[in-house]
Amino acid sequence: MKKIGININTVPVLDIRSKGSNNVIGDRSFSSDPKVINKIGNFCIKYFHKNNIGTVIKHIPGHGLAKVDSHKMRPTVKEKLSYLLKNDFSTFKKKKSLFAMTAHIIYNMVDDKNTATHSKKIIQLIRDKIKFTNLIMTDDISMKSLKQSAEKNTQKAFSAGCNLVLHCNANYNEMIEVANNSPLVDRFIIKKTSQFYKILS
Repeated sequence: MKKIGININTVPVLDIRSKGSNNVIGDRSFSSDPKVINKIGNFCIKYFHKNNIGTVIKHIPGHGLAKVDSHKMRPTVKEKLSYLLKNDFSTFKKKKSLFAMTAHIIYNMVDDKNTATHSKKIIQLIRDKIKFTNLIMTDDISMKSLKQSAEKNTQKAFSAGCNLVLHCNANYNEMIEVANNSPLVDRFIIKKTSQFYKILS
């Protein structure tokens, strides 16, 4: 990647592989054991940074319990918050990645109406409980788990507290909607971008 000029990669996947869940995560997960995921995740971030490549931990706060593929449908996770904090959310704590990508999942016991991408409660939980202090980007907002237009999905993501919006389906009209509904770059993004440049240099 370094040799061909790629300076950011959307890894590591820190989701816990869970029995009975959709295989959309599958072998992208390092393990069903949170301790193994933590260890390999930390190594992955450190090694990429050593080679001047940024990382994006995903899918924060945890996608492993999803019963359906969020590319196609909207997953809902019903486990209690206490369980999630000790398990699925725990693999994202104390990670030194400058970027994290959200899960398009409803965590019913925290916010039963909005996916993490659109939930102020979940984004605040990511800041307060998971202690992630860097840039939060959405997963692709053209995925079917998000039910509204590109315009509304963009607006709701920024309103919830996401810093960056990812749009991947190459629909030019939607790209214009995303751009038109994105705020100006703020001091927080400038600060974090400067830290990212230090990894690249």
